[in-house]
Amino acid sequence: MTQFIHQKRDWPNFTWKNDEIVNLLGEARNLQGRLIGKMESLGFDLRNEALLDTLTLDVLKSSEIEGEYLNPGQVRSSIARKLGMEIAGSVASDRNVDGVVEMMLDATQNCFEPLTTERLFNWHAALFPTGRSGMYKITVGDWRKDLNGPMQVVSGALGKEKVHFQAPDAFIVEKEMHQFLDWFNHHSEILRPNGTRHHETNPIDLVIKAAIAHLWFVTIHPFEDGNGRITRALTDLLLAQSDKTNQRFYSMSAQIRIERKHYYELLEKTQKGNLDITEWLVWFLNCLINALKSTDATLLNVLFKADFWTKHAQTVINERQRKLLNRLLDGFDGKLTSSKWAKIAKCSKDTAIRDLNDLIDKNILKKDPAGGRSTNYELVN
Repeated sequence: MTQFIHQKRDWPNFTWKNDEIVNLLGEARNLQGRLIGKMESLGFDLRNEALLDTLTLDVLKSSEIEGEYLNPGQVRSSIARKLGMEIAGSVASDRNVDGVVEMMLDATQNCFEPLTTERLFNWHAALFPTGRSGMYKITVGDWRKDLNGPMQVVSGALGKEKVHFQAPDAFIVEKEMHQFLDWFNHHSEILRPNGTRHHETNPIDLVIKAAIAHLWFVTIHPFEDGNGRITRALTDLLLAQSDKTNQRFYSMSAQIRIERKHYYELLEKTQKGNLDITEWLVWFLNCLINALKSTDATLLNVLFKADFWTKHAQTVINERQRKLLNRLLDGFDGKLTSSKWAKIAKCSKDTAIRDLNDLIDKNILKKDPAGGRSTNYELVN
């Protein structure tokens, strides 16, 4: 008895019920168009600010899904450097941060380039620059070898493990990936909803293709580690194609992070089900719709930041103050105190207090009324 979807005789000829997804697809496409139109109406600087915010969020949340928490300042600085943007308070970034950023930027900025084995291997090598995942040496820049047994997703205590999923055997991964890449790159022959292949007279919608690619790739699980992050990079690549722009203004990874529990439950159910993936597509489209709607918060933050600096264009503000104010506007982690100000600005605590009091006098900062053992400061608005 076959247990997993990749063991089915007709794998990977996915099927789905068009009437159950057509309205959701229409809503997602409408929201995509409205968002791109809204962003195009912004000036160059504001659009770049929104792009930087979105890419930073995408990298952070994609890593968080795997339980890895990257430094937001390092991620933002790494993205800005690689895109040639100048930002206040830029910091040095670790190799592992740069690697994730390089992969995500290659996926989105070069979204119209073919996906090849070499490109995937380069992404994988960028994710694991030391050749290790944590303490363990892994196969990097190559398909997994399964030297320690089959690739499984398990939970539970030792001896009482529950196998949620088992990937295809290592010796067929190359064949599986050849089929996947052929489908991913060539639009002249595509999987249709009835499970057959046709020449492209009415091509599959790229949003639906992103959903299928996500499920298909993560089911093959071709690498020893990093499959989730590469899966989400591929999803972003196809969504960028669907937007017809390499500029990203919404984050699927951030929304998947919010819906993580349901995501893993449905992924397991789908991988243990049949080749009708209607339920998966419905979830994916709803997740995309929620991601698109959540961009309003990002846009509001970008506009607020622009308005703030326009308002204070004539206000005398020193470089330390400008650096810290930008950190606050970008979303400061925790409470701002004079000690944190001194550490970030690399100045004495007395200088930090003078900077803070000066901004209070100019009605830019105020003391947090909640109080506490240390005095905290926040923006007036």
